[in-house]
Amino acid sequence: MRRTSIDLAAERSASDARRRLREDLRRMRDDAGVSLSALARASGVPSAYVWRIFNGDERPSIETYARLAATLGADLSARLYPTTGPAIRDRHQARIHEGLLAIATARWRRISEIGVRRPVRGWIDLALHDPREGVVVATEIESEINRLEQQVRWSNAKADALPSWTGWAELGEPAISRMMVVRWTRTTRAVAVEFPRQLRSAFPAHPADALAALTGPAPWPGPALLWARIGPTGVRFLDER
Repeated sequence: MRRTSIDLAAERSASDARRRLREDLRRMRDDAGVSLSALARASGVPSAYVWRIFNGDERPSIETYARLAATLGADLSARLYPTTGPAIRDRHQARIHEGLLAIATARWRRISEIGVRRPVRGWIDLALHDPREGVVVATEIESEINRLEQQVRWSNAKADALPSWTGWAELGEPAISRMMVVRWTRTTRAVAVEFPRQLRSAFPAHPADALAALTGPAPWPGPALLWARIGPTGVRFLDER
């Protein structure tokens, strides 16, 4: 079977994680002066298996790592760090993205899929740059709102990281603003009805003002949230909260 890029990336990431854990265990065992046999007995992990782990010949479970770590007086921590964004794409996001490109007037330079690196790593769906006004709008497109606080915080962090983009200097260091475009559904609207103050705090500009700036000469009003309604004939952006 042909191996995909996901297969290769997962294998590489898992191998690096196991190597780091093995080095941590080896260092802590040396510091404690504990033999492999003693570690095996105290942790309840078979001695032969422990030997193979330290030789790099096994792929232990998280529970096994946790047992060995606890025996050596350590906690096991595992985290996921956002990097380049998901390898799968949402068809609704793609349609909304296309709709934004269609309504933005010529004053806006459109830059899709911007990779940022510091202080967070990720991808901004779309940046709209108005060189005359000296502003760039970091735009996130969401077809669902699963965790409102997390999605707002992540969009803010990526916008703040825009200066780490390789093409940033070409923009002349404009002011950074934000826009979140959310697909209008019964579920997403329910979130907006339940948490209106949080949304207005994060995106105080009125949608009508944002649309006026995107489609005409009006100045950009600041961080804004737009609703996108997807229908059989295309995408319609709403001028209401």
